[in-house]
Amino acid sequence: MSSKLSKRLADIVDTLPLKDNIRVLEIGCGSGAMAREISRRINNGHILAIDRSIKAIQQAVAGSKQEIETGKLSFRQVAIEKFALEANEKKFDIVVAVRVGALDGRYHLCYYQKLWLPSNR
Repeated sequence: MSSKLSKRLADIVDTLPLKDNIRVLEIGCGSGAMAREISRRINNGHILAIDRSIKAIQQAVAGSKQEIETGKLSFRQVAIEKFALEANEKKFDIVVAVRVGALDGRYHLCYYQKLWLPSNR
């Protein structure tokens, strides 16, 4: 898979306040391009990238073997409206989504607030 990130996604990643030990949730990861780039930019952190499409997750995993092996990147096939933190899973410092239809206002923000730390709204 090409490691080249589109300018649009690169610009988005450039604006994220990434730092050591950060936990990032990407909603609607598609092929995983942005998740891979984020994983390259965080030292001790972790990014969980989710998508409702099993095909998208399969493609993302296939193109992300090296990043997954570092332990900084993982994928999960789940729709955001069904996503829940797993037992003992920490909340996220940053939640990022680009053009995700499920975030078009159908669900109130309080539904998603359970996913990230209070200081990062």
